[in-house]
Amino acid sequence: MDCIFCKIAAGEVPCKKVYEDAHTLVFMDIAGDVDGHMLAIPKRHFMNILDCDEETLHGLMCTVKHVSEHLAAHCGYDGVNLLNASGESAGQSVPHFHVHIIPRKTGDGIDAWPVFDGAKLPLDETWKKIRI
Repeated sequence: MDCIFCKIAAGEVPCKKVYEDAHTLVFMDIAGDVDGHMLAIPKRHFMNILDCDEETLHGLMCTVKHVSEHLAAHCGYDGVNLLNASGESAGQSVPHFHVHIIPRKTGDGIDAWPVFDGAKLPLDETWKKIRI
């Protein structure tokens, strides 16, 4: 498999590790867009959240929580943004499930929330379509 995140998880490609356990890895994003931008991945390959099993998802989210708590308790951050794009239509650029962790401080000027054009359908219509 020619997956860059699998190669990073296997130690074939170097990274700046922030946290690692038997099943997950958190490393610095090389984009250089925001100070502290990290990626949390399962070591086992999954394309995205849609094909990830529940046990792996649970482990990854526990890792995300652990790192986020560390940022708040020991690194001077007030909160985090967690971002995920699952599927090409959602903007996923690397086909390996990952969660972006962006540490935040009050007044840091980062706007990590996407700007939307507005809903096209009435709320009731969409709700009836997607409710479980």
